[in-house]
Amino acid sequence: MDFDGQVLRQAGGFGRRARFLAAASWLPNVALALGLAAGLLLAAVPPHRCRPDPALLPAALRNATGPELLNASAPPGSRCLLYRYPLPGGAPSPPNGTGPCTRGWQYALPAAGLRSTLVTQWDLVCAKHWQVPLEQTTHLLGWLVGYVALGAACDRFGRQIIFALSLVLSVPLGFGVALAVDYLMLVMLRMLFGAVLAGAFLSLYVARLELCDPPHRLMVTMSASFFWVAGQLLLPGLAVAVAEWRLLQGAITLGLTLLAACWWSPSLFPKSARWLLATQQLQRGKQALLDLARGNGVSLENGSPTGEPLLAEMDSRAGGAPRAEYHSVCRIFSTRVVWKNSLILGFTAFIGSGIRHCFARNLAPYAPRFYFPYFLLVGSEAMAVLFLCLTVDHFGRRAVLLFGTILTGVSSLLLLALMQYLMAWLVLALSILGILASQAVAALSVFFASEMLPTVVRGGGLGLILAAHTLGQAATPMMNIQPSRGFFLHHVVFASFAVLSVLSVMLLPETSHRPLPDSMQEGESLHRPPLFHPSRRHCRRQDQLPLLSTHMGDSPYDTKSYAHLVTATKKMLGSRVGPTGGAGGKAAHWAQRPKSTAAPGGE
Repeated sequence: MDFDGQVLRQAGGFGRRARFLAAASWLPNVALALGLAAGLLLAAVPPHRCRPDPALLPAALRNATGPELLNASAPPGSRCLLYRYPLPGGAPSPPNGTGPCTRGWQYALPAAGLRSTLVTQWDLVCAKHWQVPLEQTTHLLGWLVGYVALGAACDRFGRQIIFALSLVLSVPLGFGVALAVDYLMLVMLRMLFGAVLAGAFLSLYVARLELCDPPHRLMVTMSASFFWVAGQLLLPGLAVAVAEWRLLQGAITLGLTLLAACWWSPSLFPKSARWLLATQQLQRGKQALLDLARGNGVSLENGSPTGEPLLAEMDSRAGGAPRAEYHSVCRIFSTRVVWKNSLILGFTAFIGSGIRHCFARNLAPYAPRFYFPYFLLVGSEAMAVLFLCLTVDHFGRRAVLLFGTILTGVSSLLLLALMQYLMAWLVLALSILGILASQAVAALSVFFASEMLPTVVRGGGLGLILAAHTLGQAATPMMNIQPSRGFFLHHVVFASFAVLSVLSVMLLPETSHRPLPDSMQEGESLHRPPLFHPSRRHCRRQDQLPLLSTHMGDSPYDTKSYAHLVTATKKMLGSRVGPTGGAGGKAAHWAQRPKSTAAPGGE
């Protein structure tokens, strides 16, 4: 059953009800973006230095205050060391060494708009500095696990159930993060919180895509991305308003509570009729389709010339009480085309998100330390989405993805080979270009994969693609665990991957304005189009008739016609040489020619 070409069109297509549901699916992206991006503010590291310890100073300096006390206590510019004097409490003498802080740290607040962060709460600096990127990595690990596990659950239990369940679970987990009493509790709750947010995002993404017809898929999905960007832009303002990291986490959770209270309703998030019909849940799919048609102002019943045959076909298929056919994401690994396409797009999504650290690292010298890189990354994401809106439907998914991977690879290679010879403004320009291109590659890879994966495994398959994307994102905090090591190797590896992805993108099919595949067989039918198409002018110059007749038998040549040709040729050659071999023979030849040439048709 052709859902896009027949079923959805007769149900009103992208009508009034479908447009309302698409717009309603954009709003949750604001709260989900706040939940993901909040980790950058919660773990913001403010400028800090050791708190002076008078017990370590000579007696003559213990009553010092202000700059004098600071100069006597710590080396200039040091964040983690205090001077050690030979005889504490004795006569003044120069320090003979340094040691770790003994009375904690003094912080320059607010940091990213917050007067307290996870860092100031548990002093995650100096010897504990690695615990900050570790917390960020485990949070992204939660998103990765959520994509894989809850994506597979979407294909088994449905998009609506997983979305509602994820939102309900996010409320106690979010408040638990705000009330965490130690670092270990915080890390575990943040990981689980990320997992349920990933389930909500994935189920919402898939349901939104399956609601749209081919002409509207791109714009509806990219509009949702603009709401995601809006959530990231709101985050610094919200942080300034609440000023405490626990209150910021609580405010984000309140937004998720509002979503859980409203978006469980079928009027805002109905069941996916496409998924129900693809999994042979025909009665439930029929009801979901009727609800969509009524909302679009279309009647499929009461004598509808096109709707009644469609419903009758559904009833006839459901008459034998077919069992629902669920497909595991493991089915992808037994296919050829679907697995190849998924592997390529997972690879490009991983590169697009992982190579971003190579470009963002060049933004560190610019002030202010937090806001400039943050707003530049968010702004580049908005520009990348706008670029996709303007180009993808016009030039095709594959061509734009190829262009994005080329830009990413070229920018990365130039910075890798020539950064020490380039001017600062050119390094900044190449870094911004690389960030923009990598954002476009990552976003388009996810959207491209959602169009190529069959409906029966779209949740689990897209979960694997998004998991690869999240694994690339985790490269940034993982590199920050030891910030002075491994960056060059990281840059070399991802630059090489970017070049390799240029070749692999050419193996992908084109899905622009094509219906979504629903079954595994339809997914296997998506093959790569020719890389070069002959021009129309060249085609008009070609003969319209073939050089040889193509109406053959089952064999490469027609045996009977070939035998006739051999017989006629022998007769013609035999008649050329008469018994006398002279003019009489030639005359006999010309006299017999019409009869001989007619032999193939007469015998």
